[in-house]
Amino acid sequence: MTRRFPTPAHRSRLAIALAAAVLAAATAVPAAPAAAQFVEPAPDRAEGDGPFDRLVIRGAIVIDGTGAPPRGPVDIVIEGNRITRIAGVGYPGLPIDESRRPAPGDHEIDAHGMYVLPGFVDLHLHTGGLPKTPQAEYVYKLWMAHGVTAGRGIEYGPVDFSLSERERANNNEITAPRMYVYQRPGQGWDQGPVFTPEQARAWVRWAHEQGIDGIKFVAYAPEIMEALLDEAGQLGMGSVAHLAQLGVAQMNAIDAARLGLGTVTHFYGLFEALYDDHDVQPWPSDMNYANEQHRFGQVAAQWDLIHAQGSDEWNAMLEELLSHDVILDPTMTAYLASRDVMRARTAEWHERYTLPSLWDFYEPSRANHGSYYYDWTSHDEIRWKDFYRVWMALLDDYKDMGGRVTVSSDAGFIYNLFGFSTIEEMELLQEAGFHPLEVIRGATMHGAEAIFDPKGQMPEFGIVREGLLADLVIVPENPINNLKVLYGTGHERLNPDTGVKERIGGIKYTIKDGIIYDARQLLEDVARMVEEQKRQRAAASGG
Repeated sequence: MTRRFPTPAHRSRLAIALAAAVLAAATAVPAAPAAAQFVEPAPDRAEGDGPFDRLVIRGAIVIDGTGAPPRGPVDIVIEGNRITRIAGVGYPGLPIDESRRPAPGDHEIDAHGMYVLPGFVDLHLHTGGLPKTPQAEYVYKLWMAHGVTAGRGIEYGPVDFSLSERERANNNEITAPRMYVYQRPGQGWDQGPVFTPEQARAWVRWAHEQGIDGIKFVAYAPEIMEALLDEAGQLGMGSVAHLAQLGVAQMNAIDAARLGLGTVTHFYGLFEALYDDHDVQPWPSDMNYANEQHRFGQVAAQWDLIHAQGSDEWNAMLEELLSHDVILDPTMTAYLASRDVMRARTAEWHERYTLPSLWDFYEPSRANHGSYYYDWTSHDEIRWKDFYRVWMALLDDYKDMGGRVTVSSDAGFIYNLFGFSTIEEMELLQEAGFHPLEVIRGATMHGAEAIFDPKGQMPEFGIVREGLLADLVIVPENPINNLKVLYGTGHERLNPDTGVKERIGGIKYTIKDGIIYDARQLLEDVARMVEEQKRQRAAASGG
């Protein structure tokens, strides 16, 4: 359904209501706390080798991120922080042709039989917050250990924290992905909330002057959205929207796309643009948005309210989104517990890599955002499974039309652990019908394009290509055969030769800006942080 903007006769009444509406919208996702209350910034970098004058990766099979098939063996030459040569050095099943190999480097990686991919770009990141993740280092190392070399924070934290950590990360002063900072309107400046289009434009100009990369939208009135998006577009700033339930009746995905929105994250606004027999969601009479079991439980109730897959209305909506070049960034992993909470709660990585303080936050709570399993039933889970089926069909059809669907995690809520959930999102896209090469393209090239397109620039990373930045992932196993080998915990199988159970996979090296990080060592650092917090708690309790 398309929304009409208010007529002039309605604008005075709208202006009176704007303040309350915007303040209410801020409750859709809890705002980041003030910097003094936020997490401890990452320590100065003590990990990583390089960059080198000349780094050579020998004998690898390349998955370049564009959707092209793997090829190899190749030698990859990196000078400083850029890829300068990708040389074919033979054919599978034959000895390496030494005459085709580039000259030695001052550092080399033996990657014979291994796979080299672009570093992953996660487009929906948060650094967490107190009390769940006291140290940014914990979060950053989980991302880096899972090959995330760049990410869009929406938002990482308060403006000052985010800009400071971005500078340190992008200068390689800390062990962290490249950071791109998106903030919500009104955050960071000293002029209060954004209530009018004039204030909206003023905040965008202020944000641009601070170096903020883009805007994170939640629920704003149409004329505020129009002003924000117009001003951001003129300044080359990006835009991503969680079209929250508080505002989606006025601004669904098609409405926002027509105003110039770049990315729709989550599912909000998509289903509402496809309602068959309603203009707003038919909420139950006891609905209360502040009750998060109501809020999230009612999401899945939309699965059978919309026009069917393949209908004229379904196709028309996707075609219009495509005409506006909107990127869909679904974060399916963020809601995955809703269709099987027991599986999410007992995931094998929690014991070793989830902080006790984060686990406390995950547990059912009426106050903690996303901890809404007060009394989650089989009925709830079945409804969410139905919802995922329709949601996945929509994403796959959009991809098939040529639309870009990206990879992101929104971790730190709903039993969703940083790093691990980025890989989980890839698996979910494969479940939706994406070929693993399409999944990897969404996690690399398309993710980079989402960051660079608003700037009017070609991506500097996201593809294994001569001339681009050396942001790479090296994994011993074939991720096209099994995406599970990208998890830090790897993949358990029986050895086909010995019949003995073994663990394979896990990323071996994450390379960012030509600097080589031992991904497994980063995970060991995380495990030590978890054990230290457990010891501190035991000591405090006298255990």
